[in-house]
Amino acid sequence: MITVYHNPRCRKSREALAHLDEKGAQYNVRLYMNDEESMTAAELEEVLDALDMDALQLVRTNEALWKEEYKHLELDEEEIILAMIEHPRLMERPIIVKGSKAVVARPADAMDAIL
Repeated sequence: MITVYHNPRCRKSREALAHLDEKGAQYNVRLYMNDEESMTAAELEEVLDALDMDALQLVRTNEALWKEEYKHLELDEEEIILAMIEHPRLMERPIIVKGSKAVVARPADAMDAIL
């Protein structure tokens, strides 16, 4: 099954869902920005493994919060993960996970590599 880590306020995230719909794919949506569906550090580590990325590669480094609160700090992998858990808007999106593979679907057709 495909899991989409989705932010409904994000245009790129909505485009990814539309792309999946066009392909007729079945998927589950995870509204990771909501407290009820937020990610744990362990889940984020699993997603990073599937993405084959370091935590910093998933950070939206142009986000004002990152620039103001974190950019000047020397953070290790665990601290970056915890920052994204505390502030999920810092994560690039949408993230598409299928099995042990994942991709940041920017642009939406980037997910075709794992579908």
